Amino acid sequence: MKASLAAACLCAAVMPAGPAAAQHQACKGTIYLTFDTGSQSQAQYIADTLSRHKVRATFFLANEKTVNGDYSLDPSWAGYWKARVAEGHAFGTHTFDHVYVLRDLPGGSLEMKPQFGPDAGRTQVWTAGQYCEELKRVEKRFAELTGSGLDPLWRAPGGRTTPGLLAAGKACGYTHVGWTDGPGFSGDELPSDKWPNARLLDRSLKGLKDGDIFVAHLGIWSRKDPWAPAVLDPLITGLKQKGFCFATLREHPAYRKAR
Repeated sequence: MKASLAAACLCAAVMPAGPAAAQHQACKGTIYLTFDTGSQSQAQYIADTLSRHKVRATFFLANEKTVNGDYSLDPSWAGYWKARVAEGHAFGTHTFDHVYVLRDLPGGSLEMKPQFGPDAGRTQVWTAGQYCEELKRVEKRFAELTGSGLDPLWRAPGGRTTPGLLAAGKACGYTHVGWTDGPGFSGDELPSDKWPNARLLDRSLKGLKDGDIFVAHLGIWSRKDPWAPAVLDPLITGLKQKGFCFATLREHPAYRKAR
């Protein structure tokens, strides 16, 4: 969805006041960076890079196993999430146990498979109400860790949805957010021998346009050459040089009304 210049300039909050703010007024469009939890191997690097560039993003949280041997919504991560709240980032739920939908079932039930938690890897049948509880588990834990709530946004693991799942999320008060096809996918889940970071950077820089939603992760277990250290800084720098600014999904024309 295209963002108007007026909407794009709502992201001025990511820039300091003064001359930089005046420069920001001339931005040619807005890119919405989003990050899903993962192995968390790149979590601090990503946070530091966003801070250095004064860019705010949107994080979608699940309680995933990390390279530290804990989980991304454990108390050990409270400091990390508190710091992101203080920086003004936005936050949505990604389901607590990173639960994938498999298909809709008769009668409004859903066939699901959690990736983590006590039922990891087991196919289950859930009601829409149970899925709502799963979404809200993240909200509750986030409040416990940070004292803040989530934005009413939700991203299904893998971006996979069904009509029944979308209806369940909507009834629960969450608006689903995917990402822009093609250049909106960072490619950080792809094998690095076939998709080297230079290729991914080039694709993103050439393809991203005004209003696009971009997705990456805070670390991927399977990728041998991590995406973030090689791509994130030059991606932000390159997009700024092309005249783009950045904003959270709170400012996106399609999702502002969800707040």
